[in-house]
Amino acid sequence: MSYPPQPSAPAPGGPAPGTPPLPGAVPGSAQAPAPGAPPPGGAPAGGGYSSPIPIVRTHLGHAFASEWTKIRSVRSTMWTLGIMLVLVVGVGFLIALAMASDDWIGAPLLSGGLFGLMLGQICIVTLGVLVITSEYGTGMIRTTLTASPQRWRVLLAKATVFFVLAFVLTTVACAITAVIHSAILGGQTVPGYEYEDPTFKDSVSDSGELIATGGQWFDATVGAALYVSLLGLLALAVGAILRHSAGAITTMVGFILLPLIIALFMQTESLEDVQRKLVEYSPLSGLAALFGIPFFEDGAVGGWGLLGLLAAVTGGMLVLAFALLSKRDV
Repeated sequence: MSYPPQPSAPAPGGPAPGTPPLPGAVPGSAQAPAPGAPPPGGAPAGGGYSSPIPIVRTHLGHAFASEWTKIRSVRSTMWTLGIMLVLVVGVGFLIALAMASDDWIGAPLLSGGLFGLMLGQICIVTLGVLVITSEYGTGMIRTTLTASPQRWRVLLAKATVFFVLAFVLTTVACAITAVIHSAILGGQTVPGYEYEDPTFKDSVSDSGELIATGGQWFDATVGAALYVSLLGLLALAVGAILRHSAGAITTMVGFILLPLIIALFMQTESLEDVQRKLVEYSPLSGLAALFGIPFFEDGAVGGWGLLGLLAAVTGGMLVLAFALLSKRDV
């Protein structure tokens, strides 16, 4: 017994049974889409790839988020900031214990915090350099600038994130040190002959005990942290200019220490004025003045004046770094 022939199933993607073929189509073959019509599956006309990820216009907030992710996810940040906290608080505590062995320390109550911060600032300076030069060393700066072609945005994000992080942690370290000194040394009795000394103005209680005024607390915590953070920001600018970690760190260490070292060798009378200016305007002089122990009692500028000068120098170096980053190849 024979059966009548059955109609064959249409090819995948072909016309349904009973649909007339397109002109020029080979019978039995898949029906081709009309010219210019989107192919099955929703792909754009003319072929190509349509990403499922939405396209978002980037802005400065994305750069901030990127730099925050970088700075908190690398080990150098944890090491440098951790060592800074240990140095500032640990050395400050040891200085307070040493001062407590005497009946009278002969200095403002919070002044001992200077010695730990003099060491801790090197950590902040080192981190400021590494924030920018580490990417040049690994070549990652090319990826960063490809993702963010507006180069000023990258440098601004790096500077802002670093400065805020350094300022907050340095303020915390200085505040802890100040509390330690206040707790250990706050009960010392000020000798009567020191009452007229300008160094201890408003720093003696009615009972004759050494105290710290609100202004002294502010200078030794917020002021000192701002000063050190500006040094770190200056280091970041120098790193962006030199693009070399060792060179930038060496430059910053020389900037901090070299004026005092040079002044030590200027012992002749003819160089006395130059020696005084080198000491008075050195970075360590401004930091010491904020702790109430300036190098010169009759100095032309105080701690906040030197902080303003440092801010001006840092701003100028950042402008130069922005200009060079926009012009040079990477």
